Formats: sequence, structure tokens, C-alpha cells
Amino acid sequence: MAPRALVYRTLGLGDLLTGVPALRALRRALPDHRIVLAAPEAQRPLVELIALAGAIDELVPTEELCPVAWPGPAPEIAVDLHGNGPASRAPLAALRPGRLVAFDLSGGPRWNPDEHERHRWCRLVAESFGVRLGVDADPGDLRLPAPAASSVVPGAVVVHPGAASQSRRWPARRYAAVAGALVSAGLRVVVTGSAGERSLADEVRRGAGLAPADVLAGRTDLGTLAAQVAQARLVICGDTGTAHLASAFGTPSVLLFGPTPPALWGPPPGPHTVLWHGTGAGDPHGNEIDPALLAITVDEVLAAAGDLLSGGE
Repeated sequence: MAPRALVYRTLGLGDLLTGVPALRALRRALPDHRIVLAAPEAQRPLVELIALAGAIDELVPTEELCPVAWPGPAPEIAVDLHGNGPASRAPLAALRPGRLVAFDLSGGPRWNPDEHERHRWCRLVAESFGVRLGVDADPGDLRLPAPAASSVVPGAVVVHPGAASQSRRWPARRYAAVAGALVSAGLRVVVTGSAGERSLADEVRRGAGLAPADVLAGRTDLGTLAAQVAQARLVICGDTGTAHLASAFGTPSVLLFGPTPPALWGPPPGPHTVLWHGTGAGDPHGNEIDPALLAITVDEVLAAAGDLLSGGE
């Protein structure tokens, strides 16, 4: 039986996708190991794409900061790709792995709070396993194979107004103004989101004059959303998991950043335009729209979208 390595990353969709380069680096460092990812069951459609890309072998469903239902003997290696404290190390240490890899262990890599998320985890793998950062552990190595799905709208502009917190939600009326202008220019626009964001998506739809069928919020699972983004002409959204889907599939995107600087969570080089008027970090979990996000205008978003759309013709 091949030796097993367990990787712990039980966070959100964007966190999963920004961890892909580090997972690929781990595969290069441990080519003979079976790599098992502990992540939420809801992320299985994306985890399967990561496995298809060869970065991991299987998923063990685990909720955030919960114990891992690990079968059989202890893993030979356990990697904390989740955080830098005892809360994320504890579920791994409880399994008594042959080797525990994490930030801020004695003699190991040190946590840097000002580091880009993709670079941070690639550096952990590079410094822990002796592979080359930027080559074997390339923070830009994000691309995933596009999922197949029949119930998508190929070539549409995806407008995704939701975000996990109010501080990262650009006003719905501004998304509506952008969507309406794009429809007037002859483009098909669809509005995506979770079931809990359906009312927000309907507000954007009404303001933009879209048809009810153009609202996909609450009607797609994660796999279908990923397929929609992969087949979109353009994505317009805030600092959300949908933005990271656009990076994963190379879909052009206009990304609206507010409390979190793009230097920490922004996309890799490519067909992505980041709009940000901040000077430092705000509260990404705040209950009020971040001033840097409010400073982004409808005209700016339309200009950025126009540049990307014209570049694709």
C-alpha cells in the first residue's frame, strides 16, 4: 500500500482554489504518496476536478476545525494547509502522523501575515519538502479542467453580486446598472448566487430589466456554477469564491475588491482586471460596505468590462 499524506484545508471555496498550487507542489514533492484532502463534502465537485488534474487522490469529508474521520493506520505525513495555530493543527496531531507539517513549528517555516495566500502555502510546501518555490511550487499554477454541464448558458456574462459578508458586497443597484448596460449592448447576462442570495439576485434582475430565467441564483449546485463560469464570456463579481473560479478556468473577469487588498487575495496574471481604491486592509467580515468598495463606480466597471470583451473578439 502506498504511504498516505493527509492535507487539511476545511475552509471556503476560494480557500480551496487558492490552495491548488500548493497541492500540486505537494504532489511533486511526494510522487509516491496517496494524497488525501480533508475538506467539506459540499466542495466535492471541485475536489474531483483537482483530483482529475492529478493534484490529489481522494477526499475525506471534514467540516471546518473538526476532527478527521481517518480510516486505518495513521498517515505518514499530515499537512496543515488551513492556518497557523493550534486549532487547525490539533485535528492532525490527534491522528499521530509520522510527520506533521505546519507553520510556526520548531525549526520550520514561519507565518507571514502580509503574504499572498497562494504564495504562503506554496512556500510552506517548498520549505518543508525541499522543492523549488516558483518552479516546483508555483503560486500561479491554478488552472483546472473545465467541468461538463448541459444546463449552462455558454458565452454569457456572469454577474455575481453576493459575498460572504456585507463589507464585500458592492451595491445591488450598481450591479443592476452594469448588467442593464451590458444587455443594452447586446450581451446575454445571467445572475448567479446561492439559494440564500436569490432575493439579492432578483433585485439585480429587476433593476437591469432581465428575465426571471436569467437568474441562476439558487438553481445551480457548485458543479453547475463552476461549469457556468468556465463557459462564460466574462465574470463580474467581488472578492468571492466565484472570482477564484474565474481564475481556475481562465475566464476573463472584472473583480471588485474592498476590505481585502488584492496583494493578499487577488488573481494571478491573466485576463483579470482588479478594481480597488483602498490603502490598507479593512474588515472582510464587516456588516457595512467597505469604503474602498463603495469608491468603485459603475463607469469603471463598464470600462473594464468593455476592455476585456473587446480583447476577446
